[in-house]
Amino acid sequence: MKLAQRLEHIEPFYVMECAKAAAEIARSPACDPAQGGRRMIYLNIGEPDFAAPPAVQAAAQACIAAGRTQYTPAAGLPALREAIARWYGTHFGLQIAPERIVVTAGASAALQLACLALFERGDRVLMPDPCYPCNRHFVAAADAEAVLLPAGPEQRFQPSAAQIEAAWDEHTRGVLLASPSNPTGTSIEPQEMRAIVEAVRARGGISIVDEIYLGLSYEAHFGHSVLALGEDVISVNSFSKYFGMTGWRLGWLVLPPALLPAVEKLTQNLFICASSVAQHSALACFEPAQLEIYEQRRAEFRARRDYIVPALQQLGFTVPVMPDGAFYVWFDVSAYSDSSWDFCFEMMDKAHIALTPGKDFGKLGAERWVRLSFASSLDDLKEAVARLAAALPAKKTA
Repeated sequence: MKLAQRLEHIEPFYVMECAKAAAEIARSPACDPAQGGRRMIYLNIGEPDFAAPPAVQAAAQACIAAGRTQYTPAAGLPALREAIARWYGTHFGLQIAPERIVVTAGASAALQLACLALFERGDRVLMPDPCYPCNRHFVAAADAEAVLLPAGPEQRFQPSAAQIEAAWDEHTRGVLLASPSNPTGTSIEPQEMRAIVEAVRARGGISIVDEIYLGLSYEAHFGHSVLALGEDVISVNSFSKYFGMTGWRLGWLVLPPALLPAVEKLTQNLFICASSVAQHSALACFEPAQLEIYEQRRAEFRARRDYIVPALQQLGFTVPVMPDGAFYVWFDVSAYSDSSWDFCFEMMDKAHIALTPGKDFGKLGAERWVRLSFASSLDDLKEAVARLAAALPAKKTA
């Protein structure tokens, strides 16, 4: 069978390969408490341990019971688009027209739609290294080229306007950024983001910013949407992380008005619409009582961050930049190992802790970086730290 050449530019999703290995170990007697084993602690997947609040679950049940499962408009339920627009107003002080919002089958569908609408063969799209691997693969799936710009700890693992200006050529179509970022949990400094958008705008390009973790910003300095910088910027968002609806597969785009017809046409053909049950249920997310729950959960994630970062540092790891959003720590294991891949599998085998090696996220020092997700409970994090302390090899000598 002959496969499409674009697949040659899409690497395996190593996060999931590691997850499969962890699941296999977890099924072994060594992880069975009934046989004296220790359960696997999963700190590898970016999925909140908080599920959708009861009111959202009840809304789903009521929706199914009432038979409201038919197709919705391709761009989403008008009531949901209006609710999202109001949330931007109350949460970020932004006036966003509901007509600019397209509800999608998760942020993944949102990114796919944006890339297919804007990029084609021969185009170059600039993004940071490290970055979430699927973002560059969405670009590759549109037959364009993802160009990684090395972004080390001295610049918060985020690209600079100067880098973008230097890398731009006649084939560059735009930038695809993430703030806060997966895997680093870092955001782009507001003034740097403005400089980036202005540099891209001056060159006739498009700025796409993945903001799916924006609701989980822990510092007021960073908790601002790129949408404040103009209608020509595209924001990708999701109900998965802040709203705790990962498996519901519901997200949205905020688009420049001129791009709406193209994205709606693609949505009609590729997806028809996002899940109607998920859309009806998501309306409950914006009730005041539910928003209070989400803010309580954000505070809990922050408390976990404030525990795990110092704990990792006390174990001898380097965390050069404090994560200001999301629920990830990007830490350096080179004091213990020359390979983050080998380190993660060793900890998986010896300590029954699942972590994510840097291999997925780019080429800049991937062998030294590991991503830890603190989306698990504080009790799990404390147990994981104790196990790491017992399982770590001797530090390498210089």
